[in-house]
Formats: sequence, C-alpha cells, structure tokens
Amino acid sequence: MADRRQVLRLGAAAAAAPALAGTVAAPALAGDEHQQGTTAKHHTSKPLVVGHRGASGYRPEHTLASYELAARLGADYMEPDLVITKDGVLVCRHEPEIGGTTDVASRPEFAGRKKTVLLDGVSVTGWFTEDFTLAELKTLRATERIPAIRQRNTLYDGRFQIPTFQEVLDLRRRLSKELDRDLGVFPETKHPTYFRKLGLPLEGPLAKALRRNGLDKRGAKVFVQSFEAANLRELADEHRVQVPLVFLTGAAGGPFGDPRSYADYLTPAGLRELNDFVDGLGPEKSQIIPRKADGTLGTPTALVGNAHKAGLKVIPYTFRAENSFLPVELRVGTDAAAYGKAIDEQVTFLKTGIDGLFTDNPDVGVLARTLI
Repeated sequence: MADRRQVLRLGAAAAAAPALAGTVAAPALAGDEHQQGTTAKHHTSKPLVVGHRGASGYRPEHTLASYELAARLGADYMEPDLVITKDGVLVCRHEPEIGGTTDVASRPEFAGRKKTVLLDGVSVTGWFTEDFTLAELKTLRATERIPAIRQRNTLYDGRFQIPTFQEVLDLRRRLSKELDRDLGVFPETKHPTYFRKLGLPLEGPLAKALRRNGLDKRGAKVFVQSFEAANLRELADEHRVQVPLVFLTGAAGGPFGDPRSYADYLTPAGLRELNDFVDGLGPEKSQIIPRKADGTLGTPTALVGNAHKAGLKVIPYTFRAENSFLPVELRVGTDAAAYGKAIDEQVTFLKTGIDGLFTDNPDVGVLARTLI
C-alpha cells in the first residue's frame, strides 16, 4: 500500500495547477503545501464545498437536477450515493430501500416486491434496488425524502428519474465545460457488505466506471468514500483504485461486521493505521464540535489536529440550513423548517481547520468559506 500512497502524493503535486480557469482544486492529499514546492502558490488552500446528494436543500436528493444545481451554486464536488440494480448498474440513491425517495409505493405493478430485509443488522421493510432492473427503476420518479421539513422541495415530486452513476459522470463532464471549471465527484458506496452478500458487489463496477471515464488517475477530481473500512481496503488493494479514499465515521457504533468501533479508528494509533489505505476522514460533525446537553455547541475536539498529524484530511458531514439541524443558539424562531444561522455554523466549523464540508446548501458553504 506504500506504493499507492506515493502515487497519490505525486498526483497531488501534479494536479496543483488547475486545468480550467476558476477551479477550486482538491487539497494536497498527503503532506503539506511546502512539499509541493513552487506549485503551492497555484494550489488553493480553500476548504472544499461538497454538494451533499447534490443541492438537496433545494431539490429532491440524488437527482440530476439536484446535482446540477449544486454545481451552479458553486460546489466543488457533487456527492452521489451508489447502490446497484438487479442487472448490475450503479444508480444514485441514499439507501437500497427506495420507498422513501420515489413513488414506488403508489405503483401497483410493483406492490408484490415489497419485502423486509436485514440491512446491516437492522430490519427494514420496503422496496429495494436489487429487485429492479434499470429499465424498471427508470419508470419511477423521485420524491422529497423529508417533506415535513422541506415542503418546498415537494414541488418537484414526480419530475425527475433515478440517475445512473454514468449519467452523473456525463453531467460532470458537460458542466465542467459549460462552467469553465473542473467539477468533481465524491461517490459513496452504500452498504457494500449487504450488496456483496447478494452477489452484487459495488467495488468492481465503481472501479470500472471511473476507468471508463478516464477518472481513475492521479489528479482526477474524485474522492471515493465509505463507512466500511473493508470496502475501502478492497478498492485500494484488489481494484487498485488510484483516486483518494475517505473513511466515513459516525458518532456512535462502528462499520458493519467490523469488531472495531469508529471511536477505535479515531485514536491516534487508529488514525495512523487508516493512513495506510485511506487519504481522508469524513466524520459526523459532532465529532469535530460536539453539542452540550442543552443543544448548544461545545468545545472542539482534538480530531482535526490528530488527523492532520496522521496525514489525513478531514471533511465532516452534514451541514443544513433548517433550524431542526442547527445548534440551539443558531436557530431563528420556533419553526423547525425555517432557516437559522447556517452560515455562522459553517464558519465556526471551518475555523477548526477542516479541509471541507458536506452541505445540502452549497451556496451557504461557498459563502461561509469566504468569511474565514
């Protein structure tokens, strides 16, 4: 794995000068700017803004409309969550279960496919992508996942299809030309162990898609992320994926089927081990600044500094504008769906030294990073 890390170090320096005007380039992925020599002055140190499921604060998540709006609002990366169909095609949904994000429940022709599965140890009832061909999924239409909070997004219910990963990569290519900047993608493999047990592994199709589109190479604007360390190890060791890998962590629990907890991985020793096969962390934001018992922001933890010492970048999730997602002191009024002081929250987190953030409102992230 040392060879892969060296390739990525070289790749970060080679990609230091943006290929297109106006690019916010990816940060150096292994090592500080001084290691890049004279190219450092051409390599922006601005934190990355990742459009979480696109611009999901304004459009139903994981639709081409959501991804495109994220790019037009200034996001550096679009984030598609990847699941897979019965016929082995990567599609963009937050979960294998699609009852909460499509109109499948209203389609009588698919009523018989409702079932209950054990999804990473949790009983889940609904409709699952592995029971649908791509052609069948394309007959469905996306709906807003949290309509009680994002009622305005329900205006677009029924308007958009479920996109394939290839369609997102095609969109990236088109918008990069139109917007004159190299737009990135930040795919996440969702429940890889679950799909592997079904005989539908995600790793091979993902690696093939990146290579088919000329994106599995040094300097490509791609990160691949996962909550499962074993999944990332397989991508690195067996599939020899050359783009940076990011290990996602939760505030509790651990990767499915892994004897270690996320807390174990985030010790100084655990972070050094992660450095052997990943390039960054994607922690839940409370792992950067926890909330006090009264719901207000507490004191930042040592995670950012410890991760940087271990050679890892830190890009936490998820920043949203509505009161229901904000710390108590940044809420405005009593309406859970109303916007609070989201800019203030993101500025506070950016000042901890994080290398980027995932946000449902990319325009807020773009503005916040100008204020630090």
